[in-house]
Amino acid sequence: MERPLTQNIRPGEEPLDLKGYEAAGGYRAARKALLSMAPQDVTALVKASGLRGRGGAGFPTGQKWEFLPMGPDAPRPKYLCCNADEMEPGTFKDRLLMEGDPHQLVEALILTAYAVQAEVCYVFVRWAYAKSARLLEKAVAEAVEAGLAGRNILGTGFNLDIRVHSSAGRYMCGEETGLLNALEGRRASPRAKPPFPPVSGLFGKPTLVDNVETLCSVPHIVNNGADWFRRLSLTGEGGTKIYGMSGRVKRPGAWELPLGTRVREILEVHAGGMKEGYAFRALLPGGASTDFQVELDVDLDFTHEPLVGSRLGTGTSIVLDDRTCPVGFVLNIERFMARESCGWCTPCWSGLAWIVKTLEAIEQGQGRPEDLEILDRHVRDLAPGHTFCALAPGAVEPLGSALRLFREDFERHIKEGRCPWK
Repeated sequence: MERPLTQNIRPGEEPLDLKGYEAAGGYRAARKALLSMAPQDVTALVKASGLRGRGGAGFPTGQKWEFLPMGPDAPRPKYLCCNADEMEPGTFKDRLLMEGDPHQLVEALILTAYAVQAEVCYVFVRWAYAKSARLLEKAVAEAVEAGLAGRNILGTGFNLDIRVHSSAGRYMCGEETGLLNALEGRRASPRAKPPFPPVSGLFGKPTLVDNVETLCSVPHIVNNGADWFRRLSLTGEGGTKIYGMSGRVKRPGAWELPLGTRVREILEVHAGGMKEGYAFRALLPGGASTDFQVELDVDLDFTHEPLVGSRLGTGTSIVLDDRTCPVGFVLNIERFMARESCGWCTPCWSGLAWIVKTLEAIEQGQGRPEDLEILDRHVRDLAPGHTFCALAPGAVEPLGSALRLFREDFERHIKEGRCPWK
């Protein structure tokens, strides 16, 4: 089984330096692209590969790149922003890549910037990822010294200034336009769209924003081709995926597997199954902003997850066991989302606060039968299209699915006037 994204990662050891990365085949793709391919050829290759965004949205990557204006009349400068603000609860895949193989990301940035002809790249790193930032800064410095980044890369005349920016911290910084506002030194609130970032992004210039895991696939596509990348997956969507799993499983962690690997395999084989004394009840398949599902025999990919009412999201599952209160589980998520709301639109900041207040009453034994209708109404009112960005719709996905799957648990809290798990 090929694992291109994690093949150089050595658990418990420092990541490869420039010399070691090049010995392992690193920067071969950058040399190939810059010395023998036109920028539009790199974009066409990525588009043909079927690569889709691994940050949660799943938008076709090559198509996204094509949105940026090209040619001598395109506005300058153009920017590339790497979204490394990994604050989705239960998600830790980007951290694995940045800490385990930082030069892979640097090479990916060079290739992507070349494809869209961006002159400046910002790596927007989550504030808590101090080690990631340190390792990336070291890798960038090594690449600049070797002539692989900075001015006149490989003598081609192409320039790329890569800057590592540590976020001040907010969940909203992971939303691409909130990220851009934060980079500009402003409040991390979402922007009205259109215009979209490829047309008017950072400082009003064309900007591409892509996720760490998405970008790290690019060097391997350039090296091995689009057909090779498509063959890596089990379901034809292209590539591998870093799947993660947390909760009361025997071996929580992250694994690079073919895209489309079944949920049951991830839980029972790679995560080792449930801990002794605990039984599986449900899971959030793609981080805290996805719907609960009870089905295990489903391909964890972009196509099959919606068929069971959820999403691939970040591909990092959070498991709910039979000894954990589902009301308390959801309350914990909603508290986080309410706290991280930027307050830009009323349905989000007010609605999420009201959800938390209602769930707290139910969990503390003070719930009323009508509270369930209040929660149901909030799930409907905060659905996609009712708020300025996707924070609130994502926040109510676990709540809405919990009300469907575990309604008896909510009703028991109210009927007994207590949390049965305490």
